[in-house]
Amino acid sequence: MQCVILAAGEGKRMRPLTATRPKVMLPLANRPMLEHLVLAARDAGISEFLVVTGYMEAEIRNRFGDGDAHGVRIEYVVQRHQRGTADALLQARDWLDSDFLMMNGDMVITPADIARILAAGPDCMAVATSDHPEDYGVVQVEGDQVVGLQEKSPEPRGNLVNAGLYCFTPEIFSLLERVAVSPRGELELTDALAQLIREERLAACRLASWIDVGYPWDLLSANEQMMQDLAPSIQGVLEEGVVLKGPVSVGEGSVVRAGTCIEGPCIIGRDCRIGPHAYIRGATTIGDGCHIGHATEVKNSIVLPKTNLPHFNYLGDSVVGSGCNFGAGTKVANLRHDRAEVKVRGISTKRKKLGAIVGDRVQTGINCSVNVGAVIGCGAQIGPHVLVDGYIAPGAKIR
Repeated sequence: MQCVILAAGEGKRMRPLTATRPKVMLPLANRPMLEHLVLAARDAGISEFLVVTGYMEAEIRNRFGDGDAHGVRIEYVVQRHQRGTADALLQARDWLDSDFLMMNGDMVITPADIARILAAGPDCMAVATSDHPEDYGVVQVEGDQVVGLQEKSPEPRGNLVNAGLYCFTPEIFSLLERVAVSPRGELELTDALAQLIREERLAACRLASWIDVGYPWDLLSANEQMMQDLAPSIQGVLEEGVVLKGPVSVGEGSVVRAGTCIEGPCIIGRDCRIGPHAYIRGATTIGDGCHIGHATEVKNSIVLPKTNLPHFNYLGDSVVGSGCNFGAGTKVANLRHDRAEVKVRGISTKRKKLGAIVGDRVQTGINCSVNVGAVIGCGAQIGPHVLVDGYIAPGAKIR
């Protein structure tokens, strides 16, 4: 069976992290989330993929090429204008010749769940339970049949949601051609699904494990889950006096210097310099070419490649882009005094612990303090002793 992955969108809710890369190229367990999807589908028995690209398409092509490195065949088609999911899927029509799997590129799913929907066959929609169904399309199911689909509503009719994974026949394209522009100005796949529901031709397949990655802080939850079964692997150099607790992976060319303590699960990429006397705590991933230096503590965070936290820094429950440099003594707070849920630009993250979301190439001076829920745009320059709170625009210079 062939598989179509929709990966054309920018992911505006992920900014500033998607200002310099497609959403599907954001890392989980030090691999792009799209790579996890391809590998999961491969392990479920799929070998042919068509990736619908658009925003910064070269990033995806350069990473995956023809798919040979992953043991699959990958082709690409470009959605030049992001006109909605129905339009994105229509770009794949000439490539497909039989029943096919379609999935959104911004989720985490297991090979077992992909195998489950393949076994169910077309036409089928994957559904999953959610503790915040108001953020998704809510699905009504009777037996194994989909009988209703309610788009995002502040008053959802249940907690069973559309997971963005489907098994279709080529007949779906005749329905997509008749889809009209929605009030949002897009051609929506859900309008074609509504026709299948009216004709009682859409089945439901319940997933056992599914994570949707919609906002930057969702990366932290997904990253933690992806590392639960981490296999220890030390390809770099550990100096005498390094302490490892739990599963830890250290990439080739990396050096962990004396006095450093690392608590797994933790992944350190290639060519990193860690320590001396650094403390890296669980569910943390450090990208290639990073420097986590003397007396620096990092906890439950994602640090993208070539970023430096060189001395006396604290980073907790945060996502930091690539090419950043934190001045000595820069600290990121991750817990409100009242223990309330952290909000980011007015949006509840449903997390009591959240530090900062930092774009690429951000620089901070010595002894900066970054408050909970702060968002710092790409290229911002923060002067010494500054308190960072709220939203900092890209390229801003704060003194």
